[in-house]
Amino acid sequence: MSRPEPPAGAPDSDDSTRPALPHDAPPPPLPGPLLFQLVLLRRMADHQPGLVEDALRELGESRAVMREANRRWQAMVRSPRARGALARYRSVLGPPESRAPRRIGDLECEALRWRVPLWPDLRFEVLAAAGGQVWNEWLVRAPGAPGPVLRTLGDLRPWSCTVDEVARAFAPATPMEGSAPTRWRLAFTAPDAATGERRRVIAEFTWGLLQRLPEH
Repeated sequence: MSRPEPPAGAPDSDDSTRPALPHDAPPPPLPGPLLFQLVLLRRMADHQPGLVEDALRELGESRAVMREANRRWQAMVRSPRARGALARYRSVLGPPESRAPRRIGDLECEALRWRVPLWPDLRFEVLAAAGGQVWNEWLVRAPGAPGPVLRTLGDLRPWSCTVDEVARAFAPATPMEGSAPTRWRLAFTAPDAATGERRRVIAEFTWGLLQRLPEH
């Protein structure tokens, strides 16, 4: 269950260590990669508030800064002068770490990947068509990084695996629409860790990273 938001104007519990700013002072700018990591966390906070709190402590930021980062990101997305999604990712994250051609069925596209310091074994991947249209954007396992061993439902821990890893481990899996553009659901059957009995579950992912098994 997500943690309730504090009342408008109320300080976050970890804001006491930050120097007070004049009421008319604009929020300090956030480096692009930090801003984007906070945007990822804001979406994940609905399902995993505890893990998000740990990540915020690692980044040295507060929930208030996370919300401000998400506000700035949404303003960029909705601006009448907004550039396309691929241009936005380039402007925020800089040049990709890698880029390679990718073919998905009849679609020719390019896979661009960026590092995400919070998850060093993952990369943020964007699949873009020739004209720059973005077809998919999610977290994937970094090349050469060992993936998790997924045999039972007990192996499916939050933030431990990506949607494509779960789909391969428990094929055939059925993709389902999520509650937001950055969310996915995946239906599949897997053995229970304790009994070995096969159970059908629906796993929920945010930005391609496992968040929870609400039916388990």
